[in-house]
Amino acid sequence: MTQHIGIAACSAEGAALCFRTICLEGEALMGEHWHPEVTMHVHPLGQYMEHLGRGDWPGVATLMLSSAEKLAAAGADFIICPDNTIHQAFDLVVGEVPTSMASHSGGRGDGGKGSGLPPTRCSGDAHSHGRAGLPVVP
Repeated sequence: MTQHIGIAACSAEGAALCFRTICLEGEALMGEHWHPEVTMHVHPLGQYMEHLGRGDWPGVATLMLSSAEKLAAAGADFIICPDNTIHQAFDLVVGEVPTSMASHSGGRGDGGKGSGLPPTRCSGDAHSHGRAGLPVVP
C-alpha cells in the first residue's frame, strides 16, 4: 500500500525539488501518472529567517514541529524535511513529532546516505552538512 507523504517545507526551492522527486520516482515505481499522496506545509520563510538570523534553533524547531503536527493531522504516514539549513534543529524535534519524520540530510533510515543534494548558501559549513546523518524520529 502506498503511504501518504508529508513535506515539512522551509524554502520554496527545497520543497519544490522534494515534491518533484517524489512524483517522478513514484511514477517510475507505480506507473505512468501515479505517485504517492503528498501533503505539504510551509510557514513563511521570513519566520524561519528571523529565528535563523538569531541562531535560535529552538524557535526553528517550534516551526518544524508545527508543520509536522499539521501534516500528521492531514494523514501523513511519515514526514520529510527537505532543507539543508533547518535540519540543524532536527534533534530538538526528536520525540515530539506525532509520526515518523526524516531529514533529507541523512536521517532517512538508509544508513545515513543522505539526499545527495549539495549544501545551500546558509548551510555550507561542516556543522550543518558534514554530519554523519540524523536519526529518523520514531
